[in-house]
Amino acid sequence: MVTEPPASSERMMTPDVVVTGEAVALEVRAASAGMRILSGLVDYTLYTGGLVMTLNTWLAIAPADITLSGPMAMVELSLILLLWTLVLPLTIEVLSRGLSAGRLITGTRVVRDDGGAIRLRHSLVRTLLALIEIWATAGTLASLTCAATPRGKRLGDLLAGTYVVHVRSVTRGAPPVLMPPELAAWASQADIRALPGSLALVARTFLQRASTMQPAPRTRLAVQLAAAVEPHVAPPAPAGTHPERFLAAVLAERRDREFILELRSRRADQKE
Repeated sequence: MVTEPPASSERMMTPDVVVTGEAVALEVRAASAGMRILSGLVDYTLYTGGLVMTLNTWLAIAPADITLSGPMAMVELSLILLLWTLVLPLTIEVLSRGLSAGRLITGTRVVRDDGGAIRLRHSLVRTLLALIEIWATAGTLASLTCAATPRGKRLGDLLAGTYVVHVRSVTRGAPPVLMPPELAAWASQADIRALPGSLALVARTFLQRASTMQPAPRTRLAVQLAAAVEPHVAPPAPAGTHPERFLAAVLAERRDREFILELRSRRADQKE
């Protein structure tokens, strides 16, 4: 498929591309550390307030002879702490697809590194790490890592493969990647699960910017990206496939599969 040798990489400094649940591509920028800290202050102030109110209510209605060191009291206290520090934050983030009260106010959302919607496993990792970097350290550790890491990630984001984007910074709607008709049958049977999200994001950004590039750099970069993507796709594309059309087929199929999974997830949520 690759018709000319790869050349030196063309560095593309572009905004990230996020695909919404409706398969609409939007260019967004990572939220700043200050915006993330503000969002976290709103969220964890609400959670802390709810926790304090619940504890006060529990103590007010508890029998007079109950001792806080007793086994039953410890179980009830643990359940209350678990509810406000883990269960509620996790449930809100999963059901809202990366939103929260603080993120609604700041216009931000949690997404995967490749721009897709987060799922339960991503939120679970983030919420578990929040017990250490937010609750245990009063947010100090999370604030420091947000300020020091690319894309303003905290430890939970680094382990979960997520980051927070500022969705109000949309610059323009990116045109959708279209499936080349001659590759539709091949793409529908191809195994593309091994394709890294970061590589898919670079390839998608290239295709959406290709029309603005000079012919020679465009050809070189198309060949390079196709050669990088090809080992992650099986079976190989038909012989003689143009590199850009190969990339378009892989990314369009990947997007369509993500969209189908998103629809199934939403239908399952509605049934519940």
